[in-house]
Amino acid sequence: MVPKMMFLTKGVGVDKNRLSSFELALRSAGIERFNLVHVSSILPPLCKIVPQKEGLKHLESGQIVHCVMARNETDEPNRLISASIGIARPKDPNQYGYLSEHHAYGQTADSAGDYAEDLAATMLASTLGIPFDPNQAWDERKEVYRASDTFFKASHICQSAEGNKNGLWTTVLASAVLILEPRQ
Repeated sequence: MVPKMMFLTKGVGVDKNRLSSFELALRSAGIERFNLVHVSSILPPLCKIVPQKEGLKHLESGQIVHCVMARNETDEPNRLISASIGIARPKDPNQYGYLSEHHAYGQTADSAGDYAEDLAATMLASTLGIPFDPNQAWDERKEVYRASDTFFKASHICQSAEGNKNGLWTTVLASAVLILEPRQ
């Protein structure tokens, strides 16, 4: 049961009920029709990252689907929330990479996304034995990772939103959806 394919998605939902807000965020992300099982953060070897539209073609309603998900919610008016997934892939496609989830209050999408990307990249760098200074800024460490010749790519997806001005529940999510057996 090793996923062969993965897609990234994000969404936001607003409703008077907390659970309904989450459901609307899932709808916004296009993954409300699946039974989602949250898993930890390994990007499988040889796992192809595809656009959401292509990935959804391989899934059917009601299916049990594994995902790495970041989620945040608030009912405080104007409170900034974010949820992001970071991705770090090694240059060797036969080796596993990392996915990280990060949920924050008060961080912009850029800041939260960079943080999640940094988390995933740092986990991969430590696995690959790349020497780095954890006190360096992310942009500086990113250059060290690239220069190592074992790193392939780091990126992220992030959803942020301000809490509804009338105090309705606002939910944000970002997810890496893993597909075990792509349809032919």
